[in-house]
Amino acid sequence: MKLEAQLKEMFDAGVHLGHRRRQGNPKMLPYIYKEKDDFQIIDLLQTHWYLKIACKFLFDRCSRGKRVLFVGTNRHIGKSIEQRANNCNCWYINKRWLGGFLTNWITMEKSILKMEQNQLRESIRIKRQKARLEKYLGGVKTMKKLPDIVIIVGQQKEINAVRECQKLKIPSITIVDTNCDPSLTDLLIPGNDDSLSSVNFILNKLEEAIREGQKNFQIQKKRNFKKKFNFRQQNYKRYNKLKK
Repeated sequence: MKLEAQLKEMFDAGVHLGHRRRQGNPKMLPYIYKEKDDFQIIDLLQTHWYLKIACKFLFDRCSRGKRVLFVGTNRHIGKSIEQRANNCNCWYINKRWLGGFLTNWITMEKSILKMEQNQLRESIRIKRQKARLEKYLGGVKTMKKLPDIVIIVGQQKEINAVRECQKLKIPSITIVDTNCDPSLTDLLIPGNDDSLSSVNFILNKLEEAIREGQKNFQIQKKRNFKKKFNFRQQNYKRYNKLKK
């Protein structure tokens, strides 16, 4: 797609709309195009550039079999987070970030395992506990290890997730609005993180990159299997010749 068409798509989705100047973070000034009626306008050329970098990063990592966790617990984007994650077979948290989810993984893993146990027990307490775990951890119930990459929407609300990624050195990709701190993420995408249309536009691009990377990983996996199989077949034939 041509640059002009992509910029128009982003403009129509409201990706450029930032917060009022008094709410802005000074560290976001390099990514702001101008101010209009006291509102900060994000530079869509930079959004396009950084989104491209993030997509390439995701494609490269997912081509090597890396796994992604989506995080965004603002109510109006929760469904979108779930949908995008499910579309590309990724994990997600869209209700509430439980403190220590990453940094206290051993304990969290036990909580996830509880959802797979006591299936036949009918007590009210067990049912309530299971419902609570499903609500907050349903999007990570297949997660057996820490994610390789975390995509964060809503930096200020998800600051605990941000800090845990930093502590464990897990690469993070964050949509940074004008009130965010770009220094708290490994890969930033300047953009409106409040508007559903803006978030959807950006997540759609990230999802596409993940899916393409996963597809490439499966192709490489099949090729490697075929090479190993052919190598073993050749060795088997040589061995049989030597026996004769």
